[in-house]
Amino acid sequence: MEHVKMQTFIKAVLKNVPADWLKLTTHRLDIYDEELAKVEFLRQFELLFENTNTHTKSLEQLPTAYDYIRLGHPLSCVLEWTIAKMHEVTADQVICFSSKSMPVIAVLRKNLLTNKRTQINYTGDLPDFLDSDLLENVYGFNFELKQVEQVSEIDAFDGSTVFISESDTLCDFDMNASVDFFVNMHNELGSVLLVNHAKNAHYISKVQHVRRRETIAMTPADCMKALKLLVMHTPESTQKGDVKANKLQVINTIKEITGTRTNALVASSGLSMQYAIVMGLIDHALYEYPNQDIKIIVPPNCYGGTNDQARRVAACKENVEIVDLLVDSGHDMADSLDEILDRLAIENAVPYIIAEIPTNPRVEVPDLVKLQAVLSKERKTTNEETAIAPVFILDQTFCPNTPFLGDADSLSTVKAISYVSGSKFPSGGKCTAGYCVANKKADTLLGKIAKHLQLCDNEATDLQYEILANQMPSMNKRIEAAYHNTREFVNFIKNTLPDAKINFVSEALAEQGFTPSVFSLDLPTKGDTDEERESYKRNLNLKLINLMISEIPEESKYCVSYGQLKGCYWTIPATSTQGTTKEGDKDYIARVAISPDMDLERHKKVFLEFTKTFKLGTDKVSI
Repeated sequence: MEHVKMQTFIKAVLKNVPADWLKLTTHRLDIYDEELAKVEFLRQFELLFENTNTHTKSLEQLPTAYDYIRLGHPLSCVLEWTIAKMHEVTADQVICFSSKSMPVIAVLRKNLLTNKRTQINYTGDLPDFLDSDLLENVYGFNFELKQVEQVSEIDAFDGSTVFISESDTLCDFDMNASVDFFVNMHNELGSVLLVNHAKNAHYISKVQHVRRRETIAMTPADCMKALKLLVMHTPESTQKGDVKANKLQVINTIKEITGTRTNALVASSGLSMQYAIVMGLIDHALYEYPNQDIKIIVPPNCYGGTNDQARRVAACKENVEIVDLLVDSGHDMADSLDEILDRLAIENAVPYIIAEIPTNPRVEVPDLVKLQAVLSKERKTTNEETAIAPVFILDQTFCPNTPFLGDADSLSTVKAISYVSGSKFPSGGKCTAGYCVANKKADTLLGKIAKHLQLCDNEATDLQYEILANQMPSMNKRIEAAYHNTREFVNFIKNTLPDAKINFVSEALAEQGFTPSVFSLDLPTKGDTDEERESYKRNLNLKLINLMISEIPEESKYCVSYGQLKGCYWTIPATSTQGTTKEGDKDYIARVAISPDMDLERHKKVFLEFTKTFKLGTDKVSI
């Protein structure tokens, strides 16, 4: 009876699903509690279920499930809740992925770090992603494979037992007490992991972290299809676009924008792309330099996902180590790199550099001529042999229109790869897909990267390709319009509040092609001690953000977004994009992202009112 009620309820929810559940990539931080991600949403969703309330308005008012759909979203939570109800487990025990292989990799990673054995059971043919050579030698995982006719054949095992199977609906699990982790795979939609038994509950957060950093949740569109398969028992009859044509359109557009010759690789997200790059380069280093240490050089205050993922990779490999690269607030990227590369040359280590240009959130651009010279410099080992040349991995999400890797561009003479998060300007915030390209000196590395993108099943989905094919041809025009809005707003703030510190590119840099539409803002502060001044500034930043989103709710959002088609987005990097960054490296400043389509005059007016409501000589700020 309960299952009938649940299916009837889900059918009604799907009929009345809010448009944002399918279309948004980032959600509001002002109604989001990260410590209650998914939990708070489902608590209130459960109340709607108990009251048989499926009104669109009620669904719209549910709290944010996750702030970013790569991590999860309303429809992934609903799918997981529904499967949990069917199998009488808690919703946190069910985790859906866009990738078919990453739930298995998540379990293997956890067991690697705790030195626990894993037995992977499967029926039929061995799935392609279970490449023992790569998983054992490159990722360091320890496991054994066992083919079975059915799940009932699986016996107790001294370690973790995984059972993987193909599923028409993704939702039906043939439960067996001897299995710790069930993975249902669907050829088009992805996979669902069910964590069995209370003794395995400590895996849940670790698996979620893999979904957060190395892959993505099942997309909203695919969750919708999976739910319809479950409650309506028939595949959704949708007209598929021309996948081949969309892929060709995307690849050719990326070539045109970046000035590169080799076909780009397109992943389900920017971090999915970064994971394939890093694992592909580690694979390359293990083959080319089998006895050398690998050093991943990364700024400690860069985007939290980049920083966290790099450190997570290093935690799994004994010969991989993180080296901090200081790039902001008085530190010069080229000088910092020169010192690090000189030191690593003596060690004869393999140097892989991950850096953002412009930097995030300080929006600084290094001297590219100087950077090229540092990267090109021939160094010697202690034995006077030529040291291993670095590979520069550039995150150019803030300036995807700037060509770095073409034959005549600034990074053409060194081994360089660049990548972009597609949830920003490439898609205008309509999907998460990201892509990477290489220059001529590094194009041979793309084969290794592609291998790991395929192993992790992290290529962009067909719908993501379709969205990029539609959005990317207009990308450069949107970037130009957004930059002009940003420059105008920055100049207004400078004139209105000259004591504020603004981090934004100079007009000279803009003429060189660096036209981001994001800036960071340090408001004037006061106090007798550094602690008082910092506290005052942080409170003032939040007051400004709260005023903007309350006065202009249709456009201003407290959100981590950038490169959207419309509106203005505000965040504090330390509490959002730098969530897993070390506390001392966090930036408690306001980061503002401007779009090409917004009411700039209205934003100026509200900001002007904000400046009138406080005086630095008083004790309180009144908004």
